[in-house]
Amino acid sequence: MPIVYRHKTAMPCRDPEERRHNWEEVAEGYSVERAVAEAERCLNCQDPVCERGCPVNVPIRDFVRSISLGHFQEAADTIRIRNLLPAICGRVCPVEHQCESRCVLFPHQDAVGIGRLERFVADWERAHGTGGETTAPTVWRDQQVAVVGSGPAGLTVASDLAQLGYPVSVFEALHAFGGVLRYGIPEYRLPKEIVDGDIAHLKALGVEFVRDVIIGKTLTIDQLIDELGYSAVFVGTGAGSPVFLNIPGENLKGVYSANEFLTRVNLMHAWAFPEYDTPIVSPRRAAVIGAGDTAMDAVRCSIRLGAEEAHIVYRRSEVEKGARAEDFERARDEGVVFDWLTLPQRFLGDEHGWVRGIECIRTKLGEPDDSGRRRPVPVPGSEFVMDADLVVIALGTNPNPLVPRTTEQLDVDRHGCIVADPATGATSRAGVFAGGDIVTGAATVILAMGAGRKAASAIHEYLQREASSDAALATEEPGQGG
Repeated sequence: MPIVYRHKTAMPCRDPEERRHNWEEVAEGYSVERAVAEAERCLNCQDPVCERGCPVNVPIRDFVRSISLGHFQEAADTIRIRNLLPAICGRVCPVEHQCESRCVLFPHQDAVGIGRLERFVADWERAHGTGGETTAPTVWRDQQVAVVGSGPAGLTVASDLAQLGYPVSVFEALHAFGGVLRYGIPEYRLPKEIVDGDIAHLKALGVEFVRDVIIGKTLTIDQLIDELGYSAVFVGTGAGSPVFLNIPGENLKGVYSANEFLTRVNLMHAWAFPEYDTPIVSPRRAAVIGAGDTAMDAVRCSIRLGAEEAHIVYRRSEVEKGARAEDFERARDEGVVFDWLTLPQRFLGDEHGWVRGIECIRTKLGEPDDSGRRRPVPVPGSEFVMDADLVVIALGTNPNPLVPRTTEQLDVDRHGCIVADPATGATSRAGVFAGGDIVTGAATVILAMGAGRKAASAIHEYLQREASSDAALATEEPGQGG
């Protein structure tokens, strides 16, 4: 029986001091030798329970076994049976809460590095150009499908339906495609050339991409169906409405929502100002409120924008943070200061309306709240002021409200999420489907992809039924049926 090493094969990363000053990708990826060594840690379980933790049910055991044998193209082909974006998911999926949390090695040993191996395979395939050429279907169906939003859910729906021969148009509100993959995740974590490659793949399949169209404003869902003739619509507009603290001083200059901050940096190239004409504060001391993945992205961006000090301010303890362990560790290595059990009370400004500090109070943890986490309770007399000339509020997001507000008979829940069947994505409007963050609230890339895959299958079944019904009506004789 082969020796199983207790720890994951290390991921080579660039030096923390070097990477504080540029936007190059931090993790360098596995070499062939490291990938094979990590794959050999897998026990090839008869019942691969890790696959149950994957929202799109990637055949994990099989692709990992192929890597251990050096059959890298076979591994890539195996992944793509279920996952169309392996280079992206291998970089950003919270694997410790999904597939790797089910690994039978865990917790007695480190789980197999499934995400790292997925990234290796995708990068190997891209470097060797062995994925084969993508070609559009030779025969197209008559029914057209509109996809609203070019994030991971929308891209998945578009790919699956295009491969089935449906003409698909993807409508994007912004001037570049990829949704949160483009505007929400920094270059050092997800290089945009990878997103560009997946968009190019879909264009080669025949998918039409239309930018600068805000569905609900430029066009409505009703217009897509009634005027432009789309037979079905998938809504994947995400959760782009930021949550704020609602405390005094939140409107001071230099206080950003994470959405605005990351969009300016990632989509609008603010990091390269004045080469690009998108301004952003170049901070001396930055503070990011929150401790999830988005907060880690924002605080690490602030360092690259020049912050001498960068703080995470979180009302709970380190144990309750939502960020991926890997990104937390990299933020710590880059010098981020973590102010746990700290609650902002108000933001302080100067005479010109710029933020200059945060009045905070220390907290302690009480009984669990509705989220299941222990409730932070302010400690009387522990108030203090933290200097800050850049503040980013990263407390989560709500669903984008525009499509629900402008579409009649489209049911939403009390949080503003579109109500959709979790198995099919079907909504209360016939022919309208939805998935991703607009249905679940802010979640993960792979969960959105899983929803997109289910919706694509359901849309195909719906359109087949509609086509059969239309054909039956067309064959009826005049006056037939009474």
